[in-house]
Parts: sequence; structure tokens; C-alpha cells
Amino acid sequence: MAYVKLIQMFVRVYELGSMSAAARDQRTSPAVASGRISELEKHLGVRLFNRTTRSLQPTENGRLFYDGAQTILQAIADAEAAVADAAKNPRGVLFVGAPLGVGRRFVAPFVPAFKAENPLIDLRLRLSDRIIDLTTEGLDVALHLGRLEDSGLKMRVIAECPRVLCAAPSYVQRRGMPVDGAALVRDRHDCLNLRFPGAKEFQWTLQTPDGYQKFDISGPFEIDDGDVLTQWALDGHGIVMKPLFEVAPHLRSGALVKVAEATPPLPVTLSILTPHRRLRDPKVQLFSDFITQHCKRALEELTRDL
Repeated sequence: MAYVKLIQMFVRVYELGSMSAAARDQRTSPAVASGRISELEKHLGVRLFNRTTRSLQPTENGRLFYDGAQTILQAIADAEAAVADAAKNPRGVLFVGAPLGVGRRFVAPFVPAFKAENPLIDLRLRLSDRIIDLTTEGLDVALHLGRLEDSGLKMRVIAECPRVLCAAPSYVQRRGMPVDGAALVRDRHDCLNLRFPGAKEFQWTLQTPDGYQKFDISGPFEIDDGDVLTQWALDGHGIVMKPLFEVAPHLRSGALVKVAEATPPLPVTLSILTPHRRLRDPKVQLFSDFITQHCKRALEELTRDL
């Protein structure tokens, strides 16, 4: 098993291109990661990586060894999965993350049903609108709203969710009805933003007759909690860009109305993210299948006829 750990570390360093990133992935320190690579190189009698202070590149021997190392690890994963599948009783603790709105609507309501179907699995749910790192936070699986930027994760798409720009009728009465993204900027409408440490997007990307365009909107408030953002809109403080499922009840009741409909936002992808090393864990597969089915059904019910 010690040799397997050396191979696992080598594969993650090779794939992530960074000793520190691989160390985080394997839940250890960069010093330990470096030590394992050195030990593997000593065992093989060849150098696997060329290291400098600024870069880390695989050698020709490293590239050759990577293909075989992948085969070894996949064979081990297949064998472990076969044993687990044969048992037919997945058990243990499953750590699940999700954005606040998604978690409250599409995960938390179904946790009791999942537990009833899988009594030997305990589920720990972590909800946050900030960017989360599955590895450093010890998560087995996470629901994600947006693009996938971490190539070290496996993405399973649940649905493409339409988004809308909306505001309270009181705001529209006070500031006027913007017809498109240009009006948002020109008339300096109060746009309420979801922002958090590490956020890269400070513009709204909208669909125009000439294609997708980014608009430099501005506004008085921003926060890292999507539900608070919705409440500010309900209270008449400005315009929000939200997934349709989050504001559907308010649109039906008239508490919010769509604005700038000539340039709607891009849809956002709702997906399940899993570290590659967890893909064959029966608990992860069970949860992914379960929550995908329930999410799709709930999304259809929430957004029907809107």
C-alpha cells in the first residue's frame, strides 16, 4: 500500500502540474508530496520531473511511467468497486457541499428520503455561496452552479438553468423599466451583486442581438449570500440576476417582475462535482443518481410555465 501511495501522488502531481496542488488533493503537505516523488524516483532509478523554482515538468521517463501508473490505479479502483458492489450495502459518511439556494431547495429536502433508502450511509451537508475546494474541505461530492474551472474534478451535468433579471414593482415604479443591458448601464440602475472572495466576474453577461455581451453594471449593495440578495430585491433596493428556480415563486406572486427582457442572462449549469479519486465510491454514485433525479423533477415543477 505504501508503494500505491507513491504512485497516487505521482499521478496527481503529473495531472495538476504542481506539487502543492497535488498535496492538497491528497490531503497532505507539499513536503510530504515532494518526499514521495523523490522516494519513487529513487526506487525507479530515474528522474520523473524536472523541477525549477518556477515550474515542474515531467521528463520523458515521467510521461512513460504515467500511462502505466494510471492503469495500476484504475485496476485497484475497479477491484475495490467490485468488492463494494458485491456487498450491496454501501456504508459510511458522505460529505456533501452545495450553494445555499441549491442546497436548501434541492438537497436538504431530500436528505431524509436518501437516508431512508440507504440506512447505512450518514450524510453531512455543508451549504455556502462562496467558492469551495472539495479537497481541502474534505467533501466527497458537491453541487455546483456555474462553470467548472478545476480540471481535477469530474462534472456530471444535471441541467442548464435559465436565469432572469428581476426587481420589485416598487423599484420599477421609482426608477423605470430598463428594456435591455444598455439601459442598465446608461441609467445607472441599482444592480445587486453576489460576490465573494475569489470571485472573478464583475460584469453581467447578457444575450444581445449581436451575441453575448458583457455590461459594466453598478449598484449600492453586494453580498456572498444569494438569499439575502433576493430579499434586497424584494424590498425594492435594486435589480438581481438570479436562476429562474430561485425567484419563480416571487415572479408568480408578482412580488418580483422581469426586467431588461430584450437581453436575458446566459443560463447557468447546475452540476455535480466529484474528485476523480471518489468516482467509484458506491456512496457517491448512489447519491449522485438520487439527487440528479430529484433535482430535475424539482426544477421542472418550480419553473413550469415561466
